[in-house]
Amino acid sequence: MSLAAEDKYNLITRNLVKVSDGETLKSILKERNVKIYWGTAIGEKLDYSYFVTVLKLADFLRADAEVTVLLADLHAFLDNKKSSWEMLPSRSEYYENVIKLMLKSMDVNTSNLKFVKGTDFQLSKDYTLDMYKLSSLVSTDDAKLGAEEVVAQVEHPLLSALLYPSLQALDEEYLKADVQYGTIKQEKIFAFAEKYLPVLGYQKRIHLMSPLVLDLSGGKVALSEDERKIDILESPATLKNKMKRAFCEKGNVENNGLLSLLKHAIFPLLKADEKFIITRSENHGGDIIFEQYEMVESAFAKKDLHPGDLKIGVEIYINKLLEPIRKEFEEPNLKQICDKAYPVAASKKKGGSGGTVVNEEVTPSRLDMRIGKIVEVAKHPDADGLYVEKIDVGEETPRTIVSGLVNYIPIEEMRDLSVLVLCNLKPAKLRGIESKGMLLCANLAPKQIEAICPPPGTAAGEKVYVEGHENGTPDEVLNPKKKVWEKLQVDLTTNEECICQWRGQNLLTKSGGLLSCKSMKNAPVK
Repeated sequence: MSLAAEDKYNLITRNLVKVSDGETLKSILKERNVKIYWGTAIGEKLDYSYFVTVLKLADFLRADAEVTVLLADLHAFLDNKKSSWEMLPSRSEYYENVIKLMLKSMDVNTSNLKFVKGTDFQLSKDYTLDMYKLSSLVSTDDAKLGAEEVVAQVEHPLLSALLYPSLQALDEEYLKADVQYGTIKQEKIFAFAEKYLPVLGYQKRIHLMSPLVLDLSGGKVALSEDERKIDILESPATLKNKMKRAFCEKGNVENNGLLSLLKHAIFPLLKADEKFIITRSENHGGDIIFEQYEMVESAFAKKDLHPGDLKIGVEIYINKLLEPIRKEFEEPNLKQICDKAYPVAASKKKGGSGGTVVNEEVTPSRLDMRIGKIVEVAKHPDADGLYVEKIDVGEETPRTIVSGLVNYIPIEEMRDLSVLVLCNLKPAKLRGIESKGMLLCANLAPKQIEAICPPPGTAAGEKVYVEGHENGTPDEVLNPKKKVWEKLQVDLTTNEECICQWRGQNLLTKSGGLLSCKSMKNAPVK
């Protein structure tokens, strides 16, 4: 059943901070469905704050609007080259798939949704001629003013930055939209469009603006770009680590990225009968239940809600929302799209611009570490100090690995033992038997060695990551001449709690479980 015009208007405009021309919007809705476009430059990976935007897209679609998502590939290239020209098709595909999955997680009918790439129409003769016309009318001061909030600000700006506002204004006309939607950060560029489209004889459009969401720094602490944002495909382990570092000062509600996320991107996603629950043990006062965001903010302002409890609550709900999207991207085709759009440590070949090669940056994401289960073990026939193990690492057949553990771990303890295996070392023959990997141990040789083991119940073949390095692609085979393993191994140790770490960052299974040894503190792992 179609909604009344007033109900559509309320859906379209709710939770916004500015509507440029509400009366015109109401008039359109009385006559027909409205046409709305939202454009996004396909630069960096999508982060959790995009749920605010996608929530509005969901509102538009529920109000029967015809919604166009502009995958602004040309804009991304012009904006201080946020993307190389060659990467634009892959990133367009990544953005489209993620946005569709976000809407799917909200149970939204997307039959009125379409995706358009900027280069599909922005290189046409008519569009190009209009760009030239605008360039003869727009002052450089107006172009700079329109671009200053949306284009990357650098010490020596490129001429392309001045083209950005004109492109975005013309998009309204060439997409035949009634409305353009964005955040309040777009206010100046929207004002540019309202001023200059009529100069070309085109209709001025309606502009809708959402609030900005604070990042995890709260604008108060220095965090890297990656630490400030939550990737849409963020693993639970990395999310937990980011929550620990997020700025969350007692009683401070102004500079709090967690409260900002809660207000704009968690509470609006709760179902009608759903409440925000912070789970706590009875020893710590039991669960806390909030029915409205204002209740959370008030409790935090009064210091009745502890920052640690707020972090736990936000983390649980973000994981709940991201998990379906993560699972979808485990599908090989989607994973390939993501890897192609954002290749890890890629750099241009020497002497040319075509193709990419793996960078020589030595990061733990280059290691293929997995949980293995020893399914068979025997002493090496030609070496008293070596075991020959058959280890299940999630492949069709177990791997043969030779290890020097005879004098440290009894053979009966080796059987059915779950272990940590480095799988992408170059195979090597040890006393005539080819070893295809390394069983990693805490090692205080010559007298003490203990296997590194996963939490009970971890499946064979489950990948192991270093916190903060989950999204990389391991080398197929580590080049022994480059000594990648040797350079990384130097910083691989156990800590005071016997937990395995690299430079103080935990080694984790995909499900967030910690790897450890039985008793060896501050020991090298090799």
